[in-house]
Amino acid sequence: MARDTKDIEEGIVTHNDAYVNGNDHYSGDGTKGAALQRMITAGTLPPDVFERLYLQPQNTVAGDLRSRFGNPTAVGVMGFTVGITPLSIALMGWRGAGGSAVATTGPTLFFGGMLLILAGVGEWILGNNFPFIVFMGYGAHFLSFGTTFIPYYNAVTAYSENGLHASQFYASFGFYPVAMCLLSFVFLIGALRTNLIFFLVFVVATLGFAFASAGFFSLALANNAYGETMIVATGACFFVAGILGWYLFAALIIEIQEIPIPSLPLFDLSTKVKAKSLVRAAKEAKRS
Repeated sequence: MARDTKDIEEGIVTHNDAYVNGNDHYSGDGTKGAALQRMITAGTLPPDVFERLYLQPQNTVAGDLRSRFGNPTAVGVMGFTVGITPLSIALMGWRGAGGSAVATTGPTLFFGGMLLILAGVGEWILGNNFPFIVFMGYGAHFLSFGTTFIPYYNAVTAYSENGLHASQFYASFGFYPVAMCLLSFVFLIGALRTNLIFFLVFVVATLGFAFASAGFFSLALANNAYGETMIVATGACFFVAGILGWYLFAALIIEIQEIPIPSLPLFDLSTKVKAKSLVRAAKEAKRS
């Protein structure tokens, strides 16, 4: 079949020896089939597009699961963003919000916790190591934080019912954001090979958890003014992380749905920070 300007006007899009007419796929000999459908898969995407869709440098995995299953990355970003936005606002105390965001425990558990865990499982199935680790780590965090303030788990009430002081709760709980600060910093290092927006999420998350630790330790020492200021700073950092998350989520949706508007720039870093194997190969090539 001849493919010219008339073909384009009729909605036929060509790709080498295969072409598409509407939702039908045709091979080079004009027979309807799955030739083109198999051609454009995650494995054949340019590296920058792959990184944009999966938030990690392009890697090779066995099988064709990436062409059979949906993209779990957007689900993870959505869960993180919706979970952290009301939490950050409550920590900053906007419009009278507060109470350690207990009112939004539901979104914390289901958007922040459940969706991130499910997305992490999806990334694991597809062989996307870095987003799998990130989504599992932050999903566990949202579940841990949310359940801490559920009375059934007796994490907070144990200190009041057993004659203990709130200061002891703050002093004990303050070590948890220390661990999350370290985890976020490790993620920050890993994100050097993704994109600038994803990298900045971990920058502000690391700062936010550091401020949270300072806040809880200050409250434990009855330095309430400084402690509350640090909690507000935590909320501000998490709010910025949420804004970056919304931007990243919008960029993913534009790519996934192929919306005919310019792609939002994510500033790919995977081509700037080379893989260790490539650096090693370059050094060996110079020696030889």
